[in-house]
Amino acid sequence: MSADVLVRRAVRGATALRGGAARRPTPYQLFGALFWLVMSLAYWRVPLCCDAGQHAAVVERLKAHLLHPLHPMADLPGAGSPYYSPYALAQGAFARLTGLGGWEVVRLSGPFNLLVLLTGIGRFVRVLTPRPWAPVLGLFAMVLLWGTERAWWSGYLGLMSMTGNLGYPSTFAIGLTFWAWALTGRHARGTGGPVRYVGPSGLRSLWGYKGLGALYGLILLVHPITSIAAVLGAVAFVAGWQRGWRPAVVGRWAMAGATALLVASFWPYFDVFALTGDRSVDAMHERLYEGMPGHFWLALIGVPALWLRARRAGRSEGHWWRDPLALMFALECLAVAYGWVSGHYTYGRILGLTLVPLQFALGVELAAARPWGFGRRLLGWAAVAGACVGFLTVQAGAVVPRALDPVGFDQPPHWPTYAWAARHIKPGQAVITDGYYSVHLIAGYGSDLAAPAWPDLALDERERQRRLAAVRAYLDPASTRAERSAVARRYHVHWLLLTRWRRVPEEATVVARSRETGEVLARVHP
Repeated sequence: MSADVLVRRAVRGATALRGGAARRPTPYQLFGALFWLVMSLAYWRVPLCCDAGQHAAVVERLKAHLLHPLHPMADLPGAGSPYYSPYALAQGAFARLTGLGGWEVVRLSGPFNLLVLLTGIGRFVRVLTPRPWAPVLGLFAMVLLWGTERAWWSGYLGLMSMTGNLGYPSTFAIGLTFWAWALTGRHARGTGGPVRYVGPSGLRSLWGYKGLGALYGLILLVHPITSIAAVLGAVAFVAGWQRGWRPAVVGRWAMAGATALLVASFWPYFDVFALTGDRSVDAMHERLYEGMPGHFWLALIGVPALWLRARRAGRSEGHWWRDPLALMFALECLAVAYGWVSGHYTYGRILGLTLVPLQFALGVELAAARPWGFGRRLLGWAAVAGACVGFLTVQAGAVVPRALDPVGFDQPPHWPTYAWAARHIKPGQAVITDGYYSVHLIAGYGSDLAAPAWPDLALDERERQRRLAAVRAYLDPASTRAERSAVARRYHVHWLLLTRWRRVPEEATVVARSRETGEVLARVHP
């Protein structure tokens, strides 16, 4: 069969949002575009909160010094900080070119990341099945079938959490992961693409595997914890679909893996492999394992669909794990369980992607042509009921503004902004603050914290704890002026950002006050 025939067939099978010779939009093109518009508006209407301050601070530091940025939140060297990824570098370069601040860049990153995610989902599902409605149903299962308690973490892609984390590196990395899985599946199965029409030893075939490896290396650099789920998914596709393990085949997959490691190892801003033994963030991630049934139980509606896929693979291929979704789910569950048993709770960050096999197996199953048997009809009604329950209990407030809400749905977190304080603080000036919101957000405006809020490999954790202790001592009502002055001199503190119930020290002068929160900004005199 000629190469041009194969290429034309690939074009006819192009997914939504991919382009090609399609005369009319596919269902996923229509619903994907509508979803992109609605979620972009939903993301923009909610004030940025939580980890957004950290990511905005990273952009500000790269905007100031693209090649040698300082620590994201302190007046310290930033060499070795894993926040300075290729994704952040692109954001910093964009900020330098446009003159936009960190907050604006993070805000604009949301729709872009969502586009990467949606196109990746389209590619991913079309590798699994040609059913035109499968990516639509998989998308809605992914954003609705979680649980009946709010799960708000970076990398969780329910409607509610999307309003906060679309602009995060994790969302971009997950979008790339769907692309990587789709390409891995195509290479493993040998349908379309360079492996099919050039041949196993062709130059394009080799470059295809190198490019795939580079993509996994990029995911590793952008969001290392997501790369764990990405690699497990890749293993599932290769183990499930690859046939004929000739030396040339093994060599091509080894080349892809080596390329990924080389891309990651030559990144000059930080050593991603140093994160392997880092336990500094495990304690904060222990909460991921708490309340798991309430956060995820609706996704279990996809278990029958995944079981059907595994059974079909067992009948046709001889082994259940020949289905990549079934094997992916098993591998990711093992990784999550390892995090719990070992105390390395950061592995729980892949819980959001662990649900993907359940959600998309369900979408593929329900996209089957009619007539349906009793079992599939029952599964369909269960999916509809689960989606309604998930939407009404947790997700509705993400897309239904309070002004249009007749019920009183839970809304996304509404954090205050600190632009009123940032107008007085020059970039690089250090701040001591006692507020939960302010300590997470103020660095996003370019100021420094005397004690960074998050662990970072660029700063020894023992030093960060000493700084936190010094800040607590400064804010202690029993502290003397001399003790406070010593802390201020040691960490070059210029400003205090204090909650309304905190007494302003005698050596500080109030400069501004927030009408929203009652917090005060005071200048520290030497």
